[in-house]
Amino acid sequence: MGPGHVTPERVDAVILLLVDYRYDRIGIVYGQHRHGDLRILRQIELALGQADTVVDVGAGTGAYSPVARRVVAVEPSEVMIAQRPQNAAPVVRALADALPFPDRSFDAALATFTVHHWSDPAEGLREMRRVAACQVVLTFDQGEDWLDEFWLTRDYFPREYFRGSMFSGLGPVLQVLEASRVEVVRVPADCSDGFFCAYWKRPEAYLDPDVRLSISALALLGDEILEPGLRRLDEDIRSGRWAERNEDLLDFDSYDWGYRLVICEP
Repeated sequence: MGPGHVTPERVDAVILLLVDYRYDRIGIVYGQHRHGDLRILRQIELALGQADTVVDVGAGTGAYSPVARRVVAVEPSEVMIAQRPQNAAPVVRALADALPFPDRSFDAALATFTVHHWSDPAEGLREMRRVAACQVVLTFDQGEDWLDEFWLTRDYFPREYFRGSMFSGLGPVLQVLEASRVEVVRVPADCSDGFFCAYWKRPEAYLDPDVRLSISALALLGDEILEPGLRRLDEDIRSGRWAERNEDLLDFDSYDWGYRLVICEP
């Protein structure tokens, strides 16, 4: 095994090293493919309840920042900040584990699709608890069953690359935050936000390099790992094998792929 050989362990180590700055490298087209889905945003808005002031931690381009509240965004990546719309909430460049705000500065703290990227998730969650009375976290519960069920990891990509710190979602959140409830977030078949499972009914989307670049789990792996599976996926779409193999999915308008909304009320 040569020094440049990519192993799951090496991928996990690289992820940890890049966690604070990864989006300066892979986030360059996020603004094109990661648009907040209105159905998911509506669920988040309901979870925030009567909160007037909200800190959006790891806000990225602002896809899920609430629209009718007083919001301050926190985001470390300059590349992501540059893609925020002109009318987006004001943004502070900082890390989740060192939020530059006094205790209980906000009614609620929000984090969507971000906790698993933090260099110290537990400390970041404690910081959310410190600065806000309520916490709302959109994450995922994707264990072995998910790897077996989702056709992309079941049939095309090596499962060993989809384990480890990058894929630790719900468990670490519940270890720190005291959840009032955990809600299922179903993924619409026409989801406008291009996260990992968003294209579950549109397999051809995963063949687009820009789509993959907007999915951190795929962007960080590279062509050495992805190309063989992508070739098989392309062949299966063209031949109709993908549709035959996933026939049971095609009747659904939305599906539970393990995404969860953790709601912690005061």
